[in-house]
Amino acid sequence: MHMSTVWVWIHPVLLVLAVMAIIYAVVNFSSVKRVLIGRPIRSRELNDSHNRLLWFVALPILAADLYSSVAYGPEAGITELTNLGPDIKWMILPVTFATVMLLGMLITSYIMGVIAYPSGGGAYAIAKDNFKSSSASLIAASALLIDYVLTVAVSVSAGVQAIASAYPIVAPQATLLSILCVIVILLVNLRGVSESATIFAWPTIIFMVMMLVLIVLGFSNELTHGFVQPQTPPFGTLPKTITTLLILKAFSSACSALTGIETISNSVPIFRDPAKKGAIKAYITLGMITAITLLGFAYHLYVQGISVNPNVTMLTQLSALYLGHGFLFQVMTWSTFLVLILAANSTFTGFPQLAALVAADGFLPRALSLRGDRLGYSNGMIVLAALSAILIEVFNAQTNALIPLYAIGVFVAFTVAQLGLTRLWLRTKSSKWQFKALINAVGAFVTALVAAIFAVTKFTGGAWIVLIILPMLILSAMAVRKHYNQIADELRIDIHDNHPQEHQIISIVMVSSINRVVLNTLSFAQSIHTEVIALYIGFDDESVAKMEKKWEEWGCPCRLVAIKSEYRSLLIPLSRFLKRVEIGTGGKPDHIHVLIPQFVPKKWWHYILHNHTSLMIRAWLLRHKDVIVTTLPYHLHN
Repeated sequence: MHMSTVWVWIHPVLLVLAVMAIIYAVVNFSSVKRVLIGRPIRSRELNDSHNRLLWFVALPILAADLYSSVAYGPEAGITELTNLGPDIKWMILPVTFATVMLLGMLITSYIMGVIAYPSGGGAYAIAKDNFKSSSASLIAASALLIDYVLTVAVSVSAGVQAIASAYPIVAPQATLLSILCVIVILLVNLRGVSESATIFAWPTIIFMVMMLVLIVLGFSNELTHGFVQPQTPPFGTLPKTITTLLILKAFSSACSALTGIETISNSVPIFRDPAKKGAIKAYITLGMITAITLLGFAYHLYVQGISVNPNVTMLTQLSALYLGHGFLFQVMTWSTFLVLILAANSTFTGFPQLAALVAADGFLPRALSLRGDRLGYSNGMIVLAALSAILIEVFNAQTNALIPLYAIGVFVAFTVAQLGLTRLWLRTKSSKWQFKALINAVGAFVTALVAAIFAVTKFTGGAWIVLIILPMLILSAMAVRKHYNQIADELRIDIHDNHPQEHQIISIVMVSSINRVVLNTLSFAQSIHTEVIALYIGFDDESVAKMEKKWEEWGCPCRLVAIKSEYRSLLIPLSRFLKRVEIGTGGKPDHIHVLIPQFVPKKWWHYILHNHTSLMIRAWLLRHKDVIVTTLPYHLHN
């Protein structure tokens, strides 16, 4: 049976199972959460779980984001020129060389950031410290948050594409697999795995080793068969149709291999003392390995004349050529997949932490600044996973489709960080401040230029989306801050003049019949010493008359108001009744207390058998300013 036919049968079954799982998870949220996420961790354990690492141990853990980009960076660059014909393949060399030069400049600039902010100086912290206006720090934060989302989408999509290149049978389900990977990464991070962080270093180390092995095997092949082989395209040939704009477009796409440089700068505190020196050593080592890999990889792609194939990545093609399809090829394929997934995984630390910092300053919802059961910023993780999954679905997990949106944000953040550091050196005039200011000023100019190139060359390819979302996110952050300030002003009291006061309250108990749940609710209402009214809404004269008769037989425990709803609605008659009470004459109440009886089933699947009117009524009554709603639960025994 064909794979697509099998999927047609499996898909509805999975959908039904997913709906049942969601219902079960909602009803038994606590137990499901414990299984998936693990036991809650005490706040005092936060510092205990933070272990400092030697620089060569921290290096592969922090390198995943940057180093994984070599798997698709050169290919992303040359893809922009493929329409010019096979003779243009040699351009992968100068484009990659320019990328490596920019890599060196950025690493040098970020080493300056490590020197200035040994406690971890992300672009947001640098901008906040060196610019009076909050606009600069918001630009940096918004740009990085966008880039984090795109990093997850691109890395996971690229990882799944690597698997699909080796196993074409999974290609039709690339989008689904990518979203599933995002969900798995989310669950892993919600559990909190900092104590096992060193385990995450191994996929990066294996991928680094395999890339270096691939490069060495390439040189061995060229020593045997020549550095110019029959399939090697001619060097230096420029088609008449090539333009400066196309070259810049290729360069900007290749620069997608440079995302993740800021990871070490943001994570200086995890290095063992002296942390600053450890971070600098990690930066220099990572820069050298990445540069060697990019140049070696691009050179062998040129010598072998590898072409862009939307179904098979260039890395997979070169690996098959040098490694065959045996064990080493499988190691390369799966290590590529894992390191790209780890690149996305590292983002699940950066995004929530940055969002928490911005939220703590009042520019994002405060829920993002709260730590979850496992001491991680779980709300930020969930937001990141949701946004990334949406992007993957919209762009069908196609890396080349996502690349035009990629890296604009990070280069904007690079620029803000470099400008902030330049201002720092000019203001403090510390040791060798002229040299440091020059390095960061040049870095700011170059990164601003690259960001502009991205914006212009990728505008029609999707960059316009980021250029619209970025200012929208900044304006939204300002609106959030304004809202919080207004709320704080409105809620502020004078503790010397403002004191609690008693209010006249009427309690209204919603009743559907006379039963133990209603008895329980009326008993509670009468126990809080307020005027109690029972409200019954029937759908015909017969049900209203029947309720009034039974109420008299029960002894009229309180006043009953029975209303007929000709349109079989509960909400409209309830609202009208509350309005009548609110505008009543004489001693009208200050507040109306609506009590809703509700029984709680013993088993989770029993919830499917009952309606949930109380939830609807609670949501509806939020529109009434002086109405308090209380749900009185009655737990069933059967």
